[in-house]
Amino acid sequence: MAEHKHGSMNIEAQEKAFAGFIKASSYVAGAAIAVLIFLALFNS
Repeated sequence: MAEHKHGSMNIEAQEKAFAGFIKASSYVAGAAIAVLIFLALFNS
């Protein structure tokens, strides 16, 4: 089996993907909150 050195793997792609996921999750959460506030204000 190959020797593995801890901390030597390039994780740049995973970091970019995770940052994109967090950004998209923030936008979705913000939109959901905005919709809920809109419904609470204008529901008759």
